[in-house]
Amino acid sequence: MKKKVVVLMGGFSVEREVSLTSAQGVLQALQELGHEAIPLDVTRNMGDLVESLRAHTPDVVLNILHGRWGEDGCIQGLLEMMDIPYSHSGVLGSALAMNKVVARKICEIHGIRISEGYVAKFSDVCAGRVMTPPFVIKPIGEGSSLGVHIVLDGKTPLPKPEEWVFEDDILVERYISGREIQVAVLDGKAIGAIEIRPHSGFYDYEAKYTDGKATHLMPAPIHEEAYAQVLAWAEKAHKALECRGVSRSDFRYDDTKGEPGQLYYLETNPQPGLTPLSLVPEIAAHAGMSYSQLVQWMIEDSSCHR
Repeated sequence: MKKKVVVLMGGFSVEREVSLTSAQGVLQALQELGHEAIPLDVTRNMGDLVESLRAHTPDVVLNILHGRWGEDGCIQGLLEMMDIPYSHSGVLGSALAMNKVVARKICEIHGIRISEGYVAKFSDVCAGRVMTPPFVIKPIGEGSSLGVHIVLDGKTPLPKPEEWVFEDDILVERYISGREIQVAVLDGKAIGAIEIRPHSGFYDYEAKYTDGKATHLMPAPIHEEAYAQVLAWAEKAHKALECRGVSRSDFRYDDTKGEPGQLYYLETNPQPGLTPLSLVPEIAAHAGMSYSQLVQWMIEDSSCHR
């Protein structure tokens, strides 16, 4: 059954460009599927968005926004008030997953291993008043590895205060040696785990969205016990954080002392990217689901939530 689908894209977070790139793939898939696709570039003027949604009367909204205000429960609350079915997690799941501190606490309660970590002020990091290296600093409510800095030793340069555009409260985590493992979950079921090997540094914004900056290994070539555990933990995180639809959970796999190594939960993305280099479409393809089939699944799943 063909539907009228509004695609929310762009937005005003620091991940605007990622959202626009994801949306282009989604719009092309909708055209191939025969749906009526209506792109809406979201701005801070919520009145315009409300009027556009009322005028178009969509059957469903595909929320392809990334980052703050689009992925953290804010836009979801608006869609709930307008009684419009939409993709991905609801208000609560979006808010819980996008707050890295809260997500870590919830997952730890549910038996998922996390590294040592706590909230600190950015000024404390600059003054050297946090844990001894190696550690990682992260904005609490951002995605795409924006603002992430790995401090391996005392010589590692810290971000300059005048260049820090994120909130003052930050998450400080113990750095875990090992490998990057990501798991895609659809409707509560893990469909596969992928390993990412950046060609230099870590899996940062540039490595995620620049072709040739990282090698993707699907399925992740890790010990079978660890592979089964990472799938189970991703499913548990999806459920514990009240996610729905598609999510992606990220882990570090410390195999420095041999396999099977130890897994550590990092975060859950309630609205993972759908760009040409994004991981969920790649994992889905390995599981036998094309990009267009993934988009169609998202439409059908969205229609179940009202």
